[in-house]
Amino acid sequence: MHWPRVLVAATRRIFSWLLPALVVTSVAAGDFAYVTNQNSDEVSVLDLDAGVELRRVSVPGKPAGIAADGQGQFYTVSPDSKTVRRIDATTDAVLAEAVLEGGPIGIALDMPRGHAFVSVWYNARVWVLDAVTLVELGTLETGSAPAGLAVSPDGRLLACADRDADKVSVFDLATLTLLHRVAVGERPFGLGFAPNGRLFVGNVGSDDVTVLDALTGELLATVPVGSRPYGVAFAAGRAFVTNQYADTVSAIDLATLAPIATIDVGEYPEGIDSTTDQTRVVVANWFSNSVSVIDANNLAVVAEIETGDGPRAFGKFVVKGE
Repeated sequence: MHWPRVLVAATRRIFSWLLPALVVTSVAAGDFAYVTNQNSDEVSVLDLDAGVELRRVSVPGKPAGIAADGQGQFYTVSPDSKTVRRIDATTDAVLAEAVLEGGPIGIALDMPRGHAFVSVWYNARVWVLDAVTLVELGTLETGSAPAGLAVSPDGRLLACADRDADKVSVFDLATLTLLHRVAVGERPFGLGFAPNGRLFVGNVGSDDVTVLDALTGELLATVPVGSRPYGVAFAAGRAFVTNQYADTVSAIDLATLAPIATIDVGEYPEGIDSTTDQTRVVVANWFSNSVSVIDANNLAVVAEIETGDGPRAFGKFVVKGE
């Protein structure tokens, strides 16, 4: 769950400095990123179109998981305090919070059905929460050490990366039942659904990405990437995978499933998401205290934006402003 890495990050960033927060009175249209800063107990709010950090929101408990709902709220998971919070994206007020047993880490949303899902690292399960109140509604059993969560574009499936089981659990969202548990590479952590519904799984132990037909459980491909692949995002007909130890992002063609480029980003890239128009990819660099913005067509970094200390952004963190 990265706890030893937090100490490494703190040592390597001992002289890092924090930008003063800027006061924002309104939210303009455009894409915004909500980036959890695990070391400094904050969320950085970034205006991606302007290329600036707008402010930082205090979130105690070493936040890691994040899910922005695109409806004026974002959800955070703080593993140290075992706390999940629903936060107003305009006022930064905490609207609801819940303390969960075990080690909560990943989060995903099914807003049409009013559910939030939180993976619980030590308990081999996913909490099902009411998306408004964060009251516990039930649990889904997974393999050992569940981490990343993702909801399919059609809203039918929930996928969970079961890291220590080397498997992915796929659930039917309508019935909250397990469809199948599929073997993937070694120690899957982050994962995501492509626009065509295929599931891409980053395997940090085997330095590759498993591509699945999530509905049937069929293995479609295993794609080599860089060292310690972590998060996955999609834009411009490509998959983009953060490689923690290589300080790079791998680009994979969605049609051929072939690697097509390796892009240098900041130090120790982790969370990754795409802009709402699918033209840019946003990468949280944990050791660099920044995000890199990649042009998804030209496969080049076009901007670097500073954040708080230890940005993780583990989840879906880019949304359209109002």
